[in-house]
Amino acid sequence: MDRRRSSRELRRRAVRRRRAVALGLVLLVTVATVVFVTRPGSSPTATIRPLDPARFADGSCVAFPPTAGDRHATVFLDAGHGGIDPGGVGTTEAGTTVEEATETLPVELEARDLLRAEGFEVVVSRTTAASVVRLRPSDVSGGALSLTGAHDDVVARDECADEAHARALVGVYYDAGASPEDAGSLTAYDSVRPFAAANLRLATLLQHDVVAGMDEQGWSIPDDGVQTDGSLGSLAGNPSDGGIAGRAAAYDHLLLLGPAAAGFFSTPSLMPGAVIEPLYLTDPYEGSIAASPKGQRVIAEGIARAVAQYLAPVRGRSGSGAPSG
Repeated sequence: MDRRRSSRELRRRAVRRRRAVALGLVLLVTVATVVFVTRPGSSPTATIRPLDPARFADGSCVAFPPTAGDRHATVFLDAGHGGIDPGGVGTTEAGTTVEEATETLPVELEARDLLRAEGFEVVVSRTTAASVVRLRPSDVSGGALSLTGAHDDVVARDECADEAHARALVGVYYDAGASPEDAGSLTAYDSVRPFAAANLRLATLLQHDVVAGMDEQGWSIPDDGVQTDGSLGSLAGNPSDGGIAGRAAAYDHLLLLGPAAAGFFSTPSLMPGAVIEPLYLTDPYEGSIAASPKGQRVIAEGIARAVAQYLAPVRGRSGSGAPSG
């Protein structure tokens, strides 16, 4: 544990996060997401429904009613990446390849089930290995997402959260580093939005509850704390090429969490949110946890606890009292 922690402090993530803002590798730019929405009249007998089948890929942006009780609040969960975008790639201690898009999905779905059982409606960004946006020809290049496609797929997650009229958003992603010694868990929030204080509160709860859950298992994951997304901004392509790459370089926020930017991003999330990156896939020890059903369950339980705390009634009011726009 000492080696892992000291290594983490020496590196301070200087190299780790310059990944595509649009691609949002664990980068929060795309990150797994949770959104909370108030939906008067929702009930455990309500139907599972896609919010906008014409706009989103099949199985993406789907609302699930509560299965027990009804808190009249919706949680939106986003599993990072998906489809032809694998996100970060690492390996387990056994040498098995692990991809971010594959490992974020079971965490999202398990957290969904836990929250539904607590009386929340849950909207998820995706339920399958697909992308979130319904891809157009311009979104794909050489069998991978183009810069435009990567950008559009993250933006679609914000649009899904907004369509759900969410009260909060949580993205679930994993990290990847330049060295297998890069390790640790962090949660990011945006500090320039009007609801920055609510962002910080949600991020703090997520980081605490997920790390505490992993600590209870004796996994000793370094706690990199809560950080603003301004320090984690990503690059897409070569900024000197201009266009979307240049605009992404100048944005310096995670698309999932950040504000609108003229000519680059016009539909930001309208509710408090945070992105959690619980583990490094490129650390074989942490990659093994991310790929295990037990690891996925522990992380999902921490997320669900944090969300329930965040939305718990305060002074006779429902939810956090934070603004939704």
